[in-house]
This record gives sequence, structure tokens and C-alpha cells, in this order.
Amino acid sequence: MNAMATMVRNTLGRAAIGTALVLLAMTAHAFPIAAPGTEGLSVIVSGTNHVMATYEGNSAAYSDDLLLNGSLIFNNHATPVGTTVDLGSFTPGTELIFQLYVNNTGDGFYTGPASRNPDSHTHARVQADWLPGTTLVSFEDLYNGPFNFNDLSFSFTNTTSGPVSVPEPNPLVLMLAGIGLVGLMARSRRA
Repeated sequence: MNAMATMVRNTLGRAAIGTALVLLAMTAHAFPIAAPGTEGLSVIVSGTNHVMATYEGNSAAYSDDLLLNGSLIFNNHATPVGTTVDLGSFTPGTELIFQLYVNNTGDGFYTGPASRNPDSHTHARVQADWLPGTTLVSFEDLYNGPFNFNDLSFSFTNTTSGPVSVPEPNPLVLMLAGIGLVGLMARSRRA
């Protein structure tokens, strides 16, 4: 009976070690993905400090470039995870529009609303305060989905997320336009 107990204990011990190794291997390749419900939000500069971008990882088969204003920041296969790039400083409230360029297909997808993308779908999640003072962005690189947002993840300091803001019209400009319209209408009645 004692030999049987030892054999069961050894077998269970090996199984536990095997399970632990599998879990360790899975977590070694894990990277963060922004939370569901943050699709279509924008990256907004929150202060006057420099915006620092950090590459967080990917599981994409395609080669994807992350661009800001046409300048390369990261490539999902060539950039080591943890690489940080200083993007400079921007006026608080500025929307930073990032592009994911898919080298294999030639498609380009953007942060923000679906209307910016060729398939009319949102291709980025933007999660504010993923870590204190840090915004996490995760991209989808396939035209029409599957929208698992695991093709390129990166984080930023000195940013937040929000809907794309549409500037409100200046009340003085509206008033002057209204006065001008009334003047044109009065003039056309006289003629």
C-alpha cells in the first residue's frame, strides 16, 4: 500500500509540474489587450509633458507598422517588447491619430471612429488608465475582423481616451453669419 501511495504521489507531482510549465509558457508570451467597450475611442493628450509610447506585444501573423503622422514608431515583429519611444509634447486636448499599416495587405487602419477605416469598422481599442496615467491601445489588422484586437498593443503616458470631439461653433461667428444672411435676404427683397 505504501508503494502504491508513493507511485500516485509521484505521478500527481509530475502532472502538476507539467501543468505549471504549460501555464508558465502561456504567460511568458502574454501581452495586454485593451478592454472590450473601448473600441472607437480616441487618444487624447492630457498634459504638457512628453508622450512616451511603449510597445507591449502582439500575436499577429502579419507584419504591422504603427505610425503617427506618417512616422514609424514600432513594427510588431521587429521591435522588442518593452521598447519605449518619446513622441514629443503636444498641446493638451490634441487628438493623436495612430495608423496601423499592414505590410502584407497594404491596408491602413486608424484609432478613433469606424469612418476612418476602409471597411467602416473600428480597428482599435483605447483604454484610459490601464495603469495609472497610462493609456493602452490594441489594434486589429484584418479587413472586416475578427476583431480580437491582439495584432499590436502599445501604451502611452500623458494621454487619456475619449470620443472624437467635434469643435463647437463660435457663437460670435454664428451671430455674424445670421446677420449677414438677414442682410442678404433684405437686399434681395428690395431688388
